[in-house]
Amino acid sequence: MKVTEHIKNAKGKSLFSFEIIPPKKGLSIQQLYDNIDPLMEFNPPFIDVTTSREEYVYIEKDGLLDRKVTRMRPGTVGICAALKYKYNVDTIPHILCGGFSKEETEYVLVDCHYLGIDNLMALRGDAMKHQRFFEPTEGGNNYAVDLVKQISDLNKGKYLHDVIEKPQKSNFCIGVAGYPEKHLEAPSLASDLKRLKEKVDAGADYVVTQMFFDNKKYFAFVKAAREMGITVPIIPGIKPIAVKKHLQILPQVFALDLPEDLINAVEQCTDVKAIREVGVAWAIQQTKELLEANVPVIHFYSMGKSDNIKSIASKFF
Repeated sequence: MKVTEHIKNAKGKSLFSFEIIPPKKGLSIQQLYDNIDPLMEFNPPFIDVTTSREEYVYIEKDGLLDRKVTRMRPGTVGICAALKYKYNVDTIPHILCGGFSKEETEYVLVDCHYLGIDNLMALRGDAMKHQRFFEPTEGGNNYAVDLVKQISDLNKGKYLHDVIEKPQKSNFCIGVAGYPEKHLEAPSLASDLKRLKEKVDAGADYVVTQMFFDNKKYFAFVKAAREMGITVPIIPGIKPIAVKKHLQILPQVFALDLPEDLINAVEQCTDVKAIREVGVAWAIQQTKELLEANVPVIHFYSMGKSDNIKSIASKFF
């Protein structure tokens, strides 16, 4: 079932969802199940599964270093299929521009169609670790809007090169990312909203926001998006602070601001347990206010851990 259908069927009730990261190559999927199991009691209608960029590794050969391309967390589509049939839940693979040619993207989309996966999250993706800025893959999509257009074309039965008589058209529901504090590369929030409008006009069906820690920024973002003519559901993304280094990492990686009250509370903690308690308490207050505002879904960035998410969800779902 499509995300938009889940929202419609909820008849105004806010839903619970979360996002997971595939285990590293060589690890068992059981570790993933162990983290997902505690969250299934809250009846998530869908689960997002991220996709990691490729990266370079250097292997010594005959005294020289040979550079190879690898993916440390492969298997997004396979994990989606496993979760879909294990838990009877809709799964949403993240589809990236970076690291994939348009042909490779089409193969992934066809695989998703075969597996009965109804929803996709279309993302540009981050730069590789050695790149200062994102560089498009040769033969790939440059921006998320281009990826949305490719998925929309497939929904119309339009393939890249093949002429297929009477194709069984896909019917993907397309999600895209929104940034309440603007994307780190955008020159302004207004220009970033224009890019979001382009993605929606190209066929995106809903938006999931980047994490934020001040609900006022989410509400202002939604208001500005509506004034621009963006009418699709805008789902807030929440992540509880878990360790002190998040105070430095999250603003650097995601170009977001942390409220001073949250910073002060974390800095006063003397151990990790206390920090996690502060993070959970802050996320509970965020969730409470968002639910009172009747947001369609509250989406949690679990990052492979479920105990803090369970503590928050148990209060509301």
